[in-house]
Amino acid sequence: MHNRLTRPRLRPVESIVVPDATHGKVLVLRDTQGVSSASASLPPPLVPIVARFDGAHTCEQIAREASQELGEEVPVALIVKLANDLDQALFLEGARFHEARAQVERDFTEAPVRAASHAGGAYFDDPHELRSYLDDKCLEAAKRADGEQRTASRGGSLVALVAPHIDPWRGAVGYGHAYGAMRRALEAQEVSTFILLGTSHAPMRQPFALCRKGFATPLGTLKPDLEAIDALAKAATFDAYADQINHKREHSLEFQAVFLRHLVGHRDAKIVPVLAGLGEHQAHATDPASDGAVEKFLGALRSIVEAGRGRTVLVAGADLAHIGPRFGDAPPSDERLADLDATDRGSLERATAPDAREFWSHVARDLDSRRVCGLGPIYSLLRALPAGARGDLLHYEQTIDAEDRSVVSHAAVGYFA
Repeated sequence: MHNRLTRPRLRPVESIVVPDATHGKVLVLRDTQGVSSASASLPPPLVPIVARFDGAHTCEQIAREASQELGEEVPVALIVKLANDLDQALFLEGARFHEARAQVERDFTEAPVRAASHAGGAYFDDPHELRSYLDDKCLEAAKRADGEQRTASRGGSLVALVAPHIDPWRGAVGYGHAYGAMRRALEAQEVSTFILLGTSHAPMRQPFALCRKGFATPLGTLKPDLEAIDALAKAATFDAYADQINHKREHSLEFQAVFLRHLVGHRDAKIVPVLAGLGEHQAHATDPASDGAVEKFLGALRSIVEAGRGRTVLVAGADLAHIGPRFGDAPPSDERLADLDATDRGSLERATAPDAREFWSHVARDLDSRRVCGLGPIYSLLRALPAGARGDLLHYEQTIDAEDRSVVSHAAVGYFA
């Protein structure tokens, strides 16, 4: 139990600001690793308190500093209770969390497949409803939006695809453009392996994380390409499974698996699930190409792609910007949205060039404000493209929340060779 001299430390979790009928808005903490199934909603007065849960302040010190900031007395007992509540919910570093994490890791390691964590929430869990939604609201809606959906205008075979990872409810048309291109490719190509590159919304200790499991979906399971996964693990100079637990609830790959399972039908296709964190390089805005471990891993990835030409397709589940009140900003003006459009398209021009170094540099320079969460997977895709691949921007969209004008931007990009 925590007491007045305890130094509570909040562990890395996702935080978003959401509207609230009572408080106007609250800060919601969520666990993207799947160790805790709970979420914590913090009204504004509690935010300065939890912000001091850094492992350096005692509960007594936090009460004193928070009282000064808020202009009213904050009892130490309140701090202690809040620390105990967050500890019970597994949001604090400590023995309770580490014991729970160890059990979750054991369970996940022993599980034969990676379960469909977001089925019934982010998309239908009923197979019939899901198929209808993917066809009518995504694939056909994208075709209707363009009149007649474009063919692969640059010609050649599809070798890579950037798709959104926003939830399929809000990103339906964007997914439709991306997987419309995939559907056309599968009609002409004998694809046997999809290399899935995703964002890790939970912190990673290593630059990449493999998962040696198939991905379950309401439409069936996508089996893993164990030969390719083992080749990547062998080439890595770091433990490529150190962050495997991050795959447990990561939606950036799960949503791609759902669309692919729908499209492949009875085809004997397999996946290589990879989370591309590159966290150290994102945090310090350094070029990943200067990192020998990153270079060796991406070199091995590109070798697999080259060896499987015509049979292997790279897929990055990657959104672009995150701005607005939900992410701690003011509601964006129309001018701000126009600027975002221009900046995003500048990044996409570098991605379609394709120029991995310039893409990284362009996104990294305003990463703190634009919050492009797809930087790692898109960069990794660009580095693994086969020689001669050319990019085509299929769709760009800003999904704007009707309540507070928070924005998530995303794109569909096809690469052909």
